[in-house]
Amino acid sequence: MNPLKLALIQLKVGANKAANLSNAKNLVLKASQNGANLIVLPECFNSPYGTQFFDQYAEVIDNSKHSETISALSSMAKEAKAYLIGGSIPEREASTGNLFNTSTVYDTRGNLIAKHRKIHLFDIDVPNKIRFIESEVLSPGNSTTSFDTPWGKIGLAICYDVRFPELAMLAARKDKVKLMVYPGAFNMTTGPLHWEALLRARAIDNQIFVAGCGPAQDLSASYHAWGHSTIVGPDGKVLSSCEFEETIVYADLDSKAIDEIRTSIPVYSQRRFDIYPDVSS
Repeated sequence: MNPLKLALIQLKVGANKAANLSNAKNLVLKASQNGANLIVLPECFNSPYGTQFFDQYAEVIDNSKHSETISALSSMAKEAKAYLIGGSIPEREASTGNLFNTSTVYDTRGNLIAKHRKIHLFDIDVPNKIRFIESEVLSPGNSTTSFDTPWGKIGLAICYDVRFPELAMLAARKDKVKLMVYPGAFNMTTGPLHWEALLRARAIDNQIFVAGCGPAQDLSASYHAWGHSTIVGPDGKVLSSCEFEETIVYADLDSKAIDEIRTSIPVYSQRRFDIYPDVSS
């Protein structure tokens, strides 16, 4: 089987939803023209990132009647003939009115094949640096997410979810994923501290590929994103990354690299579940 060509679109996101969707489409098609089989957009790619924006930009995600962003993402995937992870958008649940931070996934025909609601909400208060409380507006998701592709299963979570290693362990051990993808929007405080370290840690923990896709930095916005979209190999080495600008990050992912590292460092057969619990059981 040929390697999977992964593309992370580090998108510059503004206040105009239609412009965000148009810009995303242009870059998705550019990535597909460069051979990408799986294309990823960042967290909250159709709206500014902030609790004050979520209600205004929220859309209902319904298979029977597509909203503006869901229709656009479906069309992008179909035109690109690629699998597409639509970053995330603010979702309004039709039955309750509750808001979620939600990622959607599309196959090469534009079919919606998976949906992940952010499980761990970003509630932090770093004195004199940043306060951001997603739970003031958003509700948390309650299930893990993975989906099938011709290259194997892929796991999906959102931003702050990366700090909780159990999610990636479940995906790798129970769902047998080969790649874990995190659309994210780390900031200028937590990004330099932990973004790359967490992505590498999840890859090393589970000996899988890990990717984190963030938005480009806009210093005129109220929230300053760290950017630095990054793809990590199963040995923990960074395969591709960038800095703050709007760009596309590419890497070819060959599952043989997973087999090689698991043979060389066989932690999968050396775990001591007689001493500590198996989170995947």
